[in-house]
Amino acid sequence: MKIIALLAAGALWAGSAGGRVEYIGGTSSLFHDKAGGRLVTADATALRFETKAKSVEVPYQRIHTLEYGQKVDRRYISAVLVSPLFLLAKSRKHFLTIGYSDGEGRSQALIFRVEKGDVRAVLVSLEARTGRKVVFQDDEARKAGKG
Repeated sequence: MKIIALLAAGALWAGSAGGRVEYIGGTSSLFHDKAGGRLVTADATALRFETKAKSVEVPYQRIHTLEYGQKVDRRYISAVLVSPLFLLAKSRKHFLTIGYSDGEGRSQALIFRVEKGDVRAVLVSLEARTGRKVVFQDDEARKAGKG
């Protein structure tokens, strides 16, 4: 019975439109750095970032900036410790910055690291919901974001 409850909870968690993210920083004091959670884009009026303990909603109409970029790391430590072949491998991290105005008209920002498999869905959903185009930091980010 417990297994069924866990599977149902997992399906609900995975079924919500959006993606797995990690809060990296920004102007919100609600979350500590590296807080893991989900960006939920299923709501027609507001973007929601949810962790197990807290959540924040940003109305789509208040979002004024969407920026996507990547950071590519070579795996130097693994190469030294395990095998030089790790120097050929790249690890890409995907970052999304959301700029918005709060209820008092002040500019705010949320910066997330987005899971690789969720990047495209999150970017497409945000463009559709906000009516704003994502600004790509470089050509590599554009390729990853547009597929």
